[in-house]
Amino acid sequence: MSWTDERVELLKKMWAEGQSASQIAKELGGVTRNAVIGKVHRLGLSNRVGGTPEPKTKAAEPAPKPEARPAAQAKPARAEAKAQPQRTEPAAPQPTPARKPIIPAGQPLPPQPSAGEISPEALASVREIEKKARRISLMELTERTCKWPIGDPATEDFWFCGLAAQPGKPYCEAHVGVAFQPMSSRRDRRR
Repeated sequence: MSWTDERVELLKKMWAEGQSASQIAKELGGVTRNAVIGKVHRLGLSNRVGGTPEPKTKAAEPAPKPEARPAAQAKPARAEAKAQPQRTEPAAPQPTPARKPIIPAGQPLPPQPSAGEISPEALASVREIEKKARRISLMELTERTCKWPIGDPATEDFWFCGLAAQPGKPYCEAHVGVAFQPMSSRRDRRR
């Protein structure tokens, strides 16, 4: 099945009418609901608010701001309009959520459990081991070296532990204690 101009026009018409992707797929025949959804997104029709959809090229332009009427010129309000008061000023921009800070060099990176799940003893052990670490690069890793990453990969001060790995594990004893936890202890924390 190919998207001919006629089929695309029918899709646009049905989408603007508010029909579901499943209904459109049945009407068109030979396409799935997901194919319709994909085509709608590629055409930039995903937003049904405000009547007819606009192509993606116009989405980048700022929408014209509605002008506020003075109270003397306002039309009598209906009961529905009283429930939602009109704004006379544009809404303040929403603050962007704060991003998690980048972990400074020298701190272990994932794989690591969520904060608060590592015992203080395990953290102390990891810090002591990292003082003794071989500090090897990616190219120096072997199947017998600890592959625990330390530091920020975007900096020059990024390295791997490099101590002897436990048999069958990718990490040394201290890092295995942090990375792998028994099922029973994880279940106990959830309760």
